[in-house]
Amino acid sequence: MSTVSHALTDSATMLRRNLKRMVRYPSMTLQLIGMPIVFLLLFVYVFGGTLGAGLGGVSGGRAEYVNYVTPAIILMTITAAVQGTTISIAMDMTEGIVDRFRTMAIARVSVLTGHVIGSLIQTMLSIAAVIGVALLIGFRPSAGPGDWLALIGVLVMMAFAFIWLSVAFGLASKTVESSSNVGMPLLLLPFLGSGFVPTDSMPTVLRWFAEYQPFTPLIETLRGLLMGTPVGNNAVIAVGWCVVIALGGYLWSKKLFNRESTR
Repeated sequence: MSTVSHALTDSATMLRRNLKRMVRYPSMTLQLIGMPIVFLLLFVYVFGGTLGAGLGGVSGGRAEYVNYVTPAIILMTITAAVQGTTISIAMDMTEGIVDRFRTMAIARVSVLTGHVIGSLIQTMLSIAAVIGVALLIGFRPSAGPGDWLALIGVLVMMAFAFIWLSVAFGLASKTVESSSNVGMPLLLLPFLGSGFVPTDSMPTVLRWFAEYQPFTPLIETLRGLLMGTPVGNNAVIAVGWCVVIALGGYLWSKKLFNRESTR
């Protein structure tokens, strides 16, 4: 068996291991899906009437706001779902299972690959659930077939980037408890961007930060694809940020994993 086929076989085995763990311990998956849905319902039904009226538009109110806020909730779904990857990685590293894997004749790359692909599947299922709830409460995207295909590609790219970052967070965490908090800024940044209110409504300093932080072009790209509005240069900036985050997360993860291997 060649090195590549050996790595692919071992990665598939590790992927099955992670998928089985998701099935056997569904509480984490339900929590990671439930939190964005709670935020969606909270902002639409509690704040949507007021915030939606400020957006203008034909319908106004909640009907206008659910279309505006859903892209931000989708991005929050990605950052929430990959938080589970951070915890899973930290559990494997602290409980000794990775040390056992290293004594076996398996490809080392498969240990992290199984987590990444498993988390990607979990994240896309979470996004589908959130979009389904959004449609039930009034979300009405105007995207065409081409826009939906582009949206799926963008979501996979975003999820892949943040998953690798979460892998690095898990490897860097000393305990499982600390790993659950290290990704918290990823959940807060959408609030400091264009996710919930337009950046034009913010004070000057905060508006400058909101316009140049990475989550704003990511959200605006999703919003443009879903609502059929011009994306402008946000798509290029979003791709650039995803490449930087994915590459940085991968290189950091590789360095941390290799350092653990030499101990």
